[in-house]
Amino acid sequence: MCDRCGSPGPWPVRRCAECSGRRLAFAHARSALVYEARARAFVREWKERGRRGLASEAAALVEEVVPRPDVEALVHVPGDPERAWKRGAVGPRGLARALGDRWRVPAADLLRRTGSLPRQRGLALEERRRNVRGSVVASARPPSAVCVVDDVYTSGATADACATALRRAGARRVEVVTLTRAIR
Repeated sequence: MCDRCGSPGPWPVRRCAECSGRRLAFAHARSALVYEARARAFVREWKERGRRGLASEAAALVEEVVPRPDVEALVHVPGDPERAWKRGAVGPRGLARALGDRWRVPAADLLRRTGSLPRQRGLALEERRRNVRGSVVASARPPSAVCVVDDVYTSGATADACATALRRAGARRVEVVTLTRAIR
């Protein structure tokens, strides 16, 4: 896998074609599962159909596959306010809390969205980056080492936007952990 973004590949590389040449605000990204049919169904049930209890199952999968990062806090990707209201919960928040219990790392609400965004689904890589740029801000000063937690890593744009906000607010190192990783 790629040492930086965690993209699976036939052999280990320091930078893959996807993250080579990009300035990323996070140190490393790691995921437990490839975002394929069964993982998609799991995430859909968890996020879209309100099965919030799946957050603890997701955390168990992540704990089994991803080594615990050396951080002081877990920070979830904030949900879009409108979609969070409709769903009744923010999936990554539940995952961060469940992982925090397993890894004995506090989960903190340190990020917030600056407003609603168009959906990322179906957007090209550059559109995704443009869509989330500046859409997340830190609501408090973070510890020096934090881990951003999300459900799906697709292009890295959301993870990078969150890491950028945390670094601007004072974090020195940001790791990223997700349940699933889309293969581009």
